This record gives sequence, structure tokens and C-alpha cells, in this order.
Amino acid sequence: MFVKSQSFLYSVSKLFHQHQQWRGMGAMTKVRLKWVKNKNLDHVIDTETDLKAACILKDAIKRSPTGFLTAKSVADWQKLLGLTVPVLPFLRRYPTLFHEFPHARYASLPCFKLTDTALMLDSQEQIIHQSHEADTVERLCRVLMMMRTQTVSLRSLHSLKFDLGLPDNYEKTLVMKYPDHFCFVKASNGNPCLKLVKWRDEFAFSALQKRNESNVVTGEDCLYREFKRGQSTLTFPMSFPRGYGAQKKVKAWMDEFQKLPYISPYDDPSNIDPESDLMEKRAVGVLHELLSLTIHKKTKRNYLRSMRAELNIPHKFTRLFTRYPGIFYLSLKCKTTTVILKEGYRRGKLVDPHPLTRLRDKFYHVMRCGFVYRARGLGMVSQEELLLDKPEDDDHEEEGSEEEEIVEGSELEEDSEDE
Repeated sequence: MFVKSQSFLYSVSKLFHQHQQWRGMGAMTKVRLKWVKNKNLDHVIDTETDLKAACILKDAIKRSPTGFLTAKSVADWQKLLGLTVPVLPFLRRYPTLFHEFPHARYASLPCFKLTDTALMLDSQEQIIHQSHEADTVERLCRVLMMMRTQTVSLRSLHSLKFDLGLPDNYEKTLVMKYPDHFCFVKASNGNPCLKLVKWRDEFAFSALQKRNESNVVTGEDCLYREFKRGQSTLTFPMSFPRGYGAQKKVKAWMDEFQKLPYISPYDDPSNIDPESDLMEKRAVGVLHELLSLTIHKKTKRNYLRSMRAELNIPHKFTRLFTRYPGIFYLSLKCKTTTVILKEGYRRGKLVDPHPLTRLRDKFYHVMRCGFVYRARGLGMVSQEELLLDKPEDDDHEEEGSEEEEIVEGSELEEDSEDE
């Protein structure tokens, strides 16, 4: 098991100095790359934007003491939900989840409660949270262990709640059950934060290291044993558009990058030159690990920005996503910027879906049924029909291999961090 140790850092430092001598002490050659559009991954953002908004509304209705929400109470939630349409039309779009009825006192005020199907799906979600609680606790510990002070603000963590697969009221239902793992503290500015109580060596093991350790291919397995002895490096899986990775300049750059020593995101980087290529690879590793911890292998750029200082990554970290398009994909869909870990997807589908993502797929199918069949009248769609296997329309997938397109004249601004 990989642990935090000075001896390992010494081995990495020694390997890095050897690598610098081999390169003649020159800086790593970097190529300015054009933004590459991936239709399959953009489609994922399209569908999951509505899915996330519906899940947030579902949880809000559950928390409501009355068991319903009025149209007036959610009128200003559009930005919060990340929607491109007002909330009232959105709720009406999915009658299989949200049942509309008039307020008891104000007949012209629309109200919404959960349908029986939505309640049934929610009960299945609670079962998944309970049966996979240990996995969720470990995932939350790993996030905190990557932070400089092993602390994260509740505001930042709340933004990541959906992506990390945390229960709705995780502060009470999860955190307070594990006082030997987590505690609540206040930052110097008075903001409430979650802090790791004790460092966990058994969790200080990145997704990239796990992937290599579990690989049974003889050559790669041998390489990983060499890495553990400080004699080799780990390489990131990369996937380029057709012909893109074959360009000589790009290939030379990526080869140099892969030969740099791998620094675990759980190691202290204070002894590394912040302007060095090694620190850049360490930052790529941190972002790779954080995205690996999300159950959908993606999150919004703004959510990462709120934790930038604690993660010890560059202020202008967006350039890392555009510099390494073989590892990350930056989507501009739905009026926001989302970063996706490319190895987590194949042809627009998760390679290793979490049970919660499978349930969310079912949740989305129910949403789509309401949207497609609402003209027929809700009473004509039975609960059994809603929960049938997903139709072909819901399994939209581009034909052929992963479709990516280099968009001429569409370079993302590396230095821009504005949404």
C-alpha cells in the first residue's frame, strides 16, 4: 500500500534530477493546442444538467415541512439549478416526477409534490447510500486528504455534493456518524468547514496507482513494481482525437510529460519548485484524482476554483485542461464550463458506473417519459411502463468511435477563468 513517506519523496526527487540531466536541464517543450469538440461528452453534459436540477428539486421537496413547493418559492432558483429555462416550465416538463396541484388557499398558485414513482426512486437511492456508506466515507476522506490543511469549506463541499454522490443531508446523516473521521471547524474568516480528524494511510493511494496495481498485464505490472521502488514513473491514460496524438510535436511533448516522476496527490509538494514541470505534472495528478473521486467523472470548473488554494494548484489552472486534452475534456455546454476525465467514458458512457449513477440513469428515463408522453396525459403512463428498460431514444450515442472535432479558430483562452 502506498503511504506518505520521506523516503519515497527522496526517490522521486532523485529520479527527477536524473530526468533533468537526461533532458539537458531544458524546460519541457509545450505545444499550443486547439480546443477539440467531443459530441458524445457534450451530450452527457446536456442530459445531466436537467438530471441534476431535477434531483435537487426532488430533495428540496422532501425537506419541505409541507411536502411540496410553490412556484413562488422556487421562482429565483434558475441560476442555482444551472437551468437555461425558468423553474416553473421545467417542473411542468416532467409530470412523471412532479405532480402539480393548486394551493389550498390561493387557487392560482401552482404547487408541486413528488409522484409515487419519484418517491419510489428516492427510497431506492437511500438504500444505495446506506449500502455504500463505507465507500462514501472513504471518498470524502480522500478529498480532505488532498487539501493543504485537510480542511474544506462546507460551501465548496455542498457544490460538489451531487458529483461526489453524497447524501442530501450528509452533514447529519453521514459526517456526524463518524466523529473519528470528520469534525466541523470554523475558518479564520468565520466560514464553517469540514476537517479530517486523522490522516488515513490506507486511503493515501491514488486512482492512477490503483489502476496500475490491479493491472495484470505482465509488462505494466513490472513497471509498477519499479515505480514503487522509485525506479520508474507512472503514466496517465490518454485518448486523443483521430490523428491528433500522432502529430510529432504533440507526441514528443506527451512523451516528455509521461517520463516526469509521478507525485501522489496525497504527498506534501512543499519541496517542489512551483514553477517546475514536475509541479505541473503534480497539479495534473491532483485534478485527475479529484475527478476520479466524482461518481460521474466530471465537475464544474467553478467548483474546482473554490478549492484551488487548498489543492495547491495554479491560479490559472484551466490551461492544464487545454494543455492535456488526452486526459481532460473541457465542455462549454449549458452556459457553463465542465471538466471531464476522458478515461472515465467510452462512447459517451461511463466505463465503471457507480450504483448511484445507474439509479440516476433510471431517474432520467422517468423524466424523459414524462417529457415525451405528457401530451398523452399522465394517467395513460403506468408506473410499470415508466420503469421499463430505457428506450433507444434515451441511449443516444454517436455512431462509430469517440467523435471529436478540432474546431478551427476556437481556441479556449488559457488565462480566462470567467464563466
